[in-house]
Amino acid sequence: MKFLMRISLSVILLNACALGLISCSKSNDTPNRPNIILIMSDDMGYSDIGSYGGEIYTPNLDKLASNGLRFKQFYNTSRCCPTRASLITGLYPHQAGIGHMTDADHKLKPYIGDLSNKTMTIAEVLKLNGYSTYMSGKWHVTPHVEPDGPKYNWPRQRGFDRFFGTIIGAGSFYDPNSLTEDNTQIPPGENFYYTDAISDRTVKYINQHESDDPFFIYVAYTAAHWPMHALPEDIKKYEGKYDRGWDVMRQERYDRMIKMGLIDEKWAMTERDPDSYPWEDEELKEWRSRCMEVYAAMVDNMDQGIGRIVNSLEEKDELKNTLIFFLQDNGACAENIGVEEMYEAERYEKMERKPMQSDELQFRMIPRYTRDGKTVRHGIGVMPGPADTYIAYDLPWANASNTPFRLYKHWVHEGGIATPLIVHWPEGIKSKNEFRDQPGHLIDIMATCVDVSGANYPSEYKGNKIIPMEGRSLKPAFDDRAIQRDALFWEHEGNRAIRIGRWKLVARTEKWMRVTKSKLSEWELYDLEDDRTETKNLAEKYPDRVKEMAAQWEKEAKRLGVLPWPWDTYVEID
Repeated sequence: MKFLMRISLSVILLNACALGLISCSKSNDTPNRPNIILIMSDDMGYSDIGSYGGEIYTPNLDKLASNGLRFKQFYNTSRCCPTRASLITGLYPHQAGIGHMTDADHKLKPYIGDLSNKTMTIAEVLKLNGYSTYMSGKWHVTPHVEPDGPKYNWPRQRGFDRFFGTIIGAGSFYDPNSLTEDNTQIPPGENFYYTDAISDRTVKYINQHESDDPFFIYVAYTAAHWPMHALPEDIKKYEGKYDRGWDVMRQERYDRMIKMGLIDEKWAMTERDPDSYPWEDEELKEWRSRCMEVYAAMVDNMDQGIGRIVNSLEEKDELKNTLIFFLQDNGACAENIGVEEMYEAERYEKMERKPMQSDELQFRMIPRYTRDGKTVRHGIGVMPGPADTYIAYDLPWANASNTPFRLYKHWVHEGGIATPLIVHWPEGIKSKNEFRDQPGHLIDIMATCVDVSGANYPSEYKGNKIIPMEGRSLKPAFDDRAIQRDALFWEHEGNRAIRIGRWKLVARTEKWMRVTKSKLSEWELYDLEDDRTETKNLAEKYPDRVKEMAAQWEKEAKRLGVLPWPWDTYVEID
C-alpha cells in the first residue's frame, strides 16, 4: 500500500511539474547543467563590435569570441519587441502575439502586442527544471507599462525570480521610464546611468546566487538604442575618431571583415544608401562626428559591463560551466528621432520647471525635462551625450554600422536581420576562436537552452496548451555539425523573406509601418553563398524558384498567423 502511495505521489508531482503548478528540480540527475547567460544589445549594426570588424573598443566581447565561437549567419527579426518575444519563447513573433509592436492591439491574435499565454519563456521552462532565474534590462513584450496597471506579463509573472529593468522599449539612460525592481516601479537614484545599472545588477545576481542549482540570467541592454546618451569619460576615448566620416569607416570595416575571414571577398560592398550622401558634402561635420563618438561610447560602456559580469563569474569559479550568448535585437537603426523634430522644445524652455523629487517617477519615453529641471534639447546641431539631449545618430552612420549590408532595423534584408552571435562555454565547447557558417535564428536559443540543460518543455502550462518550439538546438553547430531545418521565415510591416538553404527570397514595403497591397514590392532572389550582401537580384533569371519559394512563404505565413495582415490599422510614417 505504501509502495502504491509513493507511485501515486510521484505521478502527481510529475503532472504538477508539467502543468507548471510546482517547480521541479533535476539537479540530482544532471549535475553538470551549465549556468546560462543570454546577453542582448539594442539597435546595433552587424559590424560594430571589434570581433565582427568594428573599430569600437570591445575587448571583453572580443575575448569571449576568441575563446569561443562566432556565428556568421545568425538572424533576428529586425525589430525590438518582435525579437524579444521570439528570443524568449523560441517561437516566431506572430506565434507569440507580437507580430508588430506592443503599442497597439490590431484585434488579431498574432498582433495583440502582448505576450501570448500559449507561450512559455526560457525562464519559465528552466525554472520548472530547477534553475534560478534572473533578468536585468529591457523587457518590452507587453503594452502594460503603468505602475498600477496589469502585470500578468511582467518578468516576475513570466518566470523570473528577480527583475531589474524597464518594462517599456526606450527612454533616457539617465531617467528611464518604467524603471522597475521586481514588480515595483522606482526612481533612478543619484549618478544613475542605465547601462551601468544593468551590468551592476547582473553582477549582484551572480554574487548573491548561493544555490547548488544553476542559474539563467537574461541581460537585455538598451545600448545603443537612441537617445545617444553616454558618460563623458567614455565619449572622451572617441574624440576625433570619426572625423574622416562614414565612407572611410565603411571601407575600413569591409577590409577588416574580409581579412579576418568573416565575409567572402567575392561579396561586393553595397552602395552607399541613396538617402545618405558623401562625407565631404556634410556641412556639420563636428556634430555628425560627435553623434558617432557617443554611439561608440555607449557600446564601449556596455562592453565594460560585460567584462565585470565575466569577472564575477571567474571570481566564483563559475565561468567554465557557464554558457554565454551575445547577440543583437536588430540591425542598425536609421530612425532620425530628435534629429529633425524639435518636439516643441522652445515652448518648454519658456516654462518654469523645478527639479524632480527623489522619489518621483518618469512617465515619458522622451522626457521634456531632466531630473534637475533642464529642458531636453532636440534637433540638428545638438551635441548628444548629456541627459538634456535626446537624438539618434541617424541614417548615414547606421549605413556604416551595418557594413557590408544594406537597409536597417524594420527591413528583412540582411542589414535588418543579421546579428553577431558569440557563444562561449569552456566546458561545453572544445573549439576556440572559430567561425560557424550554419544559419541560425532567435528561435534556436530556447531549443539550445532546453538541450544543454536537459530540461523538459511542457505541452501544457497553467491550464494553457503551449505552442511547440519552432527552433533547432545550436548544440550540433558547437561541434561544427549541420543544423537540420527546412527554412527560416521573416515578416515585419510587410517586409518579408524566406531562406531555404543558400537561397533567400526577400521583399520590402515602401514606407515604414505601412502594410497595403499597393506598397508591397516585388520579390527579390539572392544566392547567399555567392552574394551575401544582396547585390545581384536573380529573380528574373530563376522565375520558377521565385514562384516556388513565394508559395512556401505564403504557406508559412498562414500557418504562423501572419496573414491576413491588418491592412488598415497601420499608420504611415514619412
